[in-house]
Amino acid sequence: MLDRVRHSGRKQAAALVATVAVTLAAGCSTQSPTAPAAPAPDLAVEERARAALQPLKQNLLAELSGAMERGPVEALDVCRLRAPEIAAGLSRDGIRVGRTSHRPRNPRNAPEPWMEPLLDAYLDDPAEREPRTIEIDAATVGYVEPIYVKPLCLTCHGTALDADVEAKLTELYPEDRATGFTTGDFRGMFWVTLPARAASPES
Repeated sequence: MLDRVRHSGRKQAAALVATVAVTLAAGCSTQSPTAPAAPAPDLAVEERARAALQPLKQNLLAELSGAMERGPVEALDVCRLRAPEIAAGLSRDGIRVGRTSHRPRNPRNAPEPWMEPLLDAYLDDPAEREPRTIEIDAATVGYVEPIYVKPLCLTCHGTALDADVEAKLTELYPEDRATGFTTGDFRGMFWVTLPARAASPES
């Protein structure tokens, strides 16, 4: 994440927390008419998708907030270790959540086939920043929210990284593709898959 900011100061950490909060709170409206997808499911499905995704964003924010008190190198471990654990813990009852990117850092976040046209659509139209809901198949819905680079994100994703951050990235991700971004660039998506029909309440 972010602008050549040194990791030693608490002011930088506090600023990152605020920025991540804004990023994680991205959009909550209906599918763009230009999205490469089948007609959107009804709004109740979209509402379920947003509700399923919200805990991932909130929990990831909390983990990153604590890690940034110790600096961005610690935050890298949160993204590497805790983010997948949080997503796995929230993926149940036919619902899965996660993150992906056209330039992933962690290979485990590489896009699934249904995600690739949506990534391309956001890349092709930078002004289109609305979440999108698509029908993956007759039984499954996909929902995505785009993520855009904020200034503080450049500490770990920018073009000029501090030596300790660069060394840690080389150690953890020798094939890292997630640097060289500038402010406002499309970074990737939060995603959800869920059953097209809500489970019936048990009698």
